[in-house]
Amino acid sequence: MSKVSKRSFASDNNAGVHPRVMQAIAAANDGHVIAYGDDPYTARAVEKFHEHLGKDTEVFFVFGGTGANVLGLKSMTQSHHAIICAETAHVNVDECGAPEKFTGCKLLPVTTADGKVTIDHIKPLLHEVGFEHHVQPRVISISQATEMGTVYTPREMKTLSAFAHDHDMLLHVDGARIANAAASLKVKLKAITKDVGVDVLSFGGAKNGMMYGEAVVFFDKTLALDFKYTRKQGTHLPSKMRYISAQFEALLTGNLWRENAAHANRMGQLLAGELGKIPQIRITQKVEANGVFAIVPKKYIAKLQKKYFFYVWNEQTSEVRFMTSFDTTEADIADFVGLVKRTLK
Repeated sequence: MSKVSKRSFASDNNAGVHPRVMQAIAAANDGHVIAYGDDPYTARAVEKFHEHLGKDTEVFFVFGGTGANVLGLKSMTQSHHAIICAETAHVNVDECGAPEKFTGCKLLPVTTADGKVTIDHIKPLLHEVGFEHHVQPRVISISQATEMGTVYTPREMKTLSAFAHDHDMLLHVDGARIANAAASLKVKLKAITKDVGVDVLSFGGAKNGMMYGEAVVFFDKTLALDFKYTRKQGTHLPSKMRYISAQFEALLTGNLWRENAAHANRMGQLLAGELGKIPQIRITQKVEANGVFAIVPKKYIAKLQKKYFFYVWNEQTSEVRFMTSFDTTEADIADFVGLVKRTLK
């Protein structure tokens, strides 16, 4: 009998697949359907996106988050353009230079205290607009929720999109944890996407109970005119698309997407609350989604990682990141917090 591995706090990517999503995959594994998305599963999944985000959106399924971000950004830019993002953004830190390689654009990262880009960060980068010796800012790319576990309010997003459009730019959202953001804000998905002026969205599934699969959603349909070719050239056209589509249909039916995200968020709040009671630990960011950032004395980190793996975010400051998931339990948190208390005493 195989040993069941302990749930960790390293990443919501480490979590398994929600049972209802797994059932949907199994149900889709019945007979033959036409490949490359011309199947009833994909049609129903797209309809679910239309229910949540509006019928006048274009939806394309891809394998993973990096592909969604890169191909979405490519559809918005030419190679002389620049993409403004937070220094901590996934596109800047964790995609191995793929955005630069495949778009040909320069990333212009800005330093933020909480992972959130503001107009004040952007304005200094616009002074060379129209000057042919410099790249031209074209896209503001933000993460919702951010890599620091914080969440943009609808007003903050609307402010960014209005500023972008007033300056001939576009707003892209890396929504790997868009469900966590909506659950945190207690709003519908549309309220932090279409309604606030987002142009292109990478809609995450893998971090919220799916096995794999993301979607590129276009609210500005003119940007999607050639995307089917961009997706194919970018090696993200799934032949057996029904297995991604069936997962999204399950996730977006009823409130499963929100239930999963809200649970992960609640576990994040619980973990932060319990860790915050330990004198040697300091929580460094607002816990608005399912990420908890904390200063942990360096000499204890390796000992804790042996039993509950997690990542060190900043070696110099001894800041670590804990992530909770849709399947994190209160017992997991109690066990981990108990370990921390015994280790740090």
